Amino acid sequence: MPKIRLEKLTKSYGTFKVLHGINLEIEENEFTVLVGPSGCGKSTTLRMIAGLETVTSGEIYFDNNPISHLEPKDRNLAMVFQDYALYPHMDVARNISFALRLQKLPKAEIENKVKQVAETVGLTNFLSRKPGALSGGQRQRVAMARALAKDSEVFLFDEPLSNLDAKLRGQMRAELAVMRQSVKKNMIYVTHDQIEAMTLADRIVVMNDGHIQQQGTPEMLFKKPANKFVAGFLGSPPMNFMDARIVEENDVLFAEGKEFKIAIPKKKAKSLKKYKGRVIIGIRPSDLIYDPKATSDRALDLRIVVSEYVGAQSVLMCACGDSDITVELKSETPIALGETLRFAVRSEGIHLFDSKTELAL
Repeated sequence: MPKIRLEKLTKSYGTFKVLHGINLEIEENEFTVLVGPSGCGKSTTLRMIAGLETVTSGEIYFDNNPISHLEPKDRNLAMVFQDYALYPHMDVARNISFALRLQKLPKAEIENKVKQVAETVGLTNFLSRKPGALSGGQRQRVAMARALAKDSEVFLFDEPLSNLDAKLRGQMRAELAVMRQSVKKNMIYVTHDQIEAMTLADRIVVMNDGHIQQQGTPEMLFKKPANKFVAGFLGSPPMNFMDARIVEENDVLFAEGKEFKIAIPKKKAKSLKKYKGRVIIGIRPSDLIYDPKATSDRALDLRIVVSEYVGAQSVLMCACGDSDITVELKSETPIALGETLRFAVRSEGIHLFDSKTELAL
């Protein structure tokens, strides 16, 4: 499979600039997910790779060969769209084989390919049905099977699960993950759903306002976000943020806010010894542990405002001074609305960001 490289890629519509010179390399057989909020440029990037949008400046390379000048049909790629784009008058088998029939391949070869990809995506028993007789999840499988049947070098997915309900999205995520193990291709997947990104990707590329904010493995981005945006975008419920300042007492550094003073772990403190200025402290809801006996310099005292029961876990909406804090904890933990409880902060769960640049410290 080709190595894909985007070099100083920009896209403008008149005076409005959508992409600001992004650089990205996608390795062979990699499942890369472009993720970010609506309007960040992720779908535009995908469509430029597909040839459905022109490049304003910069270049796209497949194995060091520039392809920006090529028509979509000459790029040896397949794309799965958000709205399925199936032919309603054709049955599943003919929808899957459409591109193969255009290539005038032998009938036996087409039938064998259709059977093979139908088995891969679980459509063997539906080949004679038309799209109108299928569920949303089954239609999306047909769209994926049609792309797989082309045997292209690159597969592009433009928010393929966004039209499905929550239960179906979960099922299709699992099926995509299984399919990924058997189909060794370059796959570029666009979504605004960070859960899809975290569960499917070999590598995540986080975008915002036409810039790449950070890229790396899901674990790396979750544990070591490069800035406040990435930290807040990845993770559900999202990371909590509080304004603070760095203070030193008896050779120990603290992040001090209106209602808290948290000791900074020694590993992080080394790089902050000479840091002057205000910071933003970030703590994920899962890194706050109910512990009435925790010392005040290792914990937050939180007033419980709302409790959302979600089964084995409850999600608490709390107040710490004028900051809103979210906590995840086991549902059997005894709590009462309005009471103040102490939650220990995992030392490895403390993230610090410069209050002006919002870059990680």
